[in-house]
Amino acid sequence: MIFLTPYPAYKDTGIEWLGQIPAHWEVRRLKRVAQINPSKSEVSNPMRDGHAVFLPMERVGADGQYDISEIRPISELWNGFTYFRRGDIIIAKITPCFENGKGAWLENLPTEIGFGSTEFHVIRPHKEITAPYLYRITTLSEFRRLGTDAMTGAAGQQRVPAEFVANFSIPLPPLDEQAAIVRFLDFVDGRMRRYARAQQQTIRLLTEYKQSLIHHAVTGKVNVCTGAPYPTYKDSGIEWLGQVPIHWEVRRLKQVARVNPCKSEMPLALRNGQSVFLPMERVGTDGRYDTSDIRPISELWNGYTYFRRGDILVAKITPCFENGKGAWLENLPTEIGFGSTEFHVLRAQEQITAPYLYRITTLSEFRRLGTDTMTGAAGQQRVPEEFVANFPIPLPPLAEQGAIVEYLDEQTARLDAAIAAVQRRLALVGEYRARLIADVVTGKLDVRAVAAELPEADAGAADALRTPFAPDDAPTLEEALQDATDGHE
Repeated sequence: MIFLTPYPAYKDTGIEWLGQIPAHWEVRRLKRVAQINPSKSEVSNPMRDGHAVFLPMERVGADGQYDISEIRPISELWNGFTYFRRGDIIIAKITPCFENGKGAWLENLPTEIGFGSTEFHVIRPHKEITAPYLYRITTLSEFRRLGTDAMTGAAGQQRVPAEFVANFSIPLPPLDEQAAIVRFLDFVDGRMRRYARAQQQTIRLLTEYKQSLIHHAVTGKVNVCTGAPYPTYKDSGIEWLGQVPIHWEVRRLKQVARVNPCKSEMPLALRNGQSVFLPMERVGTDGRYDTSDIRPISELWNGYTYFRRGDILVAKITPCFENGKGAWLENLPTEIGFGSTEFHVLRAQEQITAPYLYRITTLSEFRRLGTDTMTGAAGQQRVPEEFVANFPIPLPPLAEQGAIVEYLDEQTARLDAAIAAVQRRLALVGEYRARLIADVVTGKLDVRAVAAELPEADAGAADALRTPFAPDDAPTLEEALQDATDGHE
């Protein structure tokens, strides 16, 4: 087993976030070792008649990955886009893309030059620093934190100024050590990414199984009391729904629930009180919601969506709708509430229970068909109220609705616990990765000897590096469920 140790000698940098660095390293401002936002005027005239990669923001990830599939004539990109070359580093400058870590080392551009979003800064390393090491600098949590503090501009459109990037002080080891650091981090990153992919596959597996349970129970494919199909079915006339138990009905949602009730129904006596405020970010994709924000109703009366305790919220804007943001507001601490205008509100009537209606809105078919009806400009598309109102739903008797909800509460609680356990593991790996990058890039740990001995490819080498993550193989559904039941992390 190989342990990473500190360097033998250190010196103080005088920089609070950086602290001490190895005695033989330097500290330089980034502009001393790299060019910031190089000018496209350097592109030769003959080259301007060619083609180039185009990288809008959505084609660049927060993990250094980027999609190079879009190639366009340079003449189309020359004006209005950010210029870069193969080997440059790009970092998002606008919120929240900067904080989320969007950026990449453009090592593998298929064209010599490229263009992208105007919301990128471009960094081109000089001979004193290698591009992959410089890219690692831009992934440091301290770089992101300090850059966020330096942002300017209006709320929601704040950007990291070029001056911050240019004047950021970086640790600079010799070139051979930069290469060793990159080699070590690339190796460990590869292991972590394989593990993360396996865990994400587990989450997908559990989520799909959860959706299958909900579908079979809510659409009557199985009798939750017996675990077997119902004895007799009839055709619903609805393609996605198929057959339903013969004693069930099929109704349009507006026939059993009110859609977007009007706040004018609120008694005058309540309007001087307080209510919960639920912006979109306080409502999850798992039915949970945060009710800690209580405000005077007078502040919320205009410009927000009205609801009552017991109503159901469904996000209507992309991608919140597709992601399943919504909730049954069973436990509001105030009788009424207000929230984002990007919610539809459903209020169950006497033929349907609220928890059963909420389960209807979690059906994958509800999400898929609703997405197909969206209207509006790209990035601002919304599910129309008419879709929700006219959505055909299976309607069992009230007693069966209660049994279905009770069954699904029990079954999905176990699945949600399993998903949460996997998500916690992923979060721990992410925290470990960030800490490891910081410790290695800033010289708190010496990786030179370890990097020199690293194999090119060895599936078991992670054990020697003491990385706290599991084998590559994703657990089976049964293993994930057992893990949640036992409470193991």
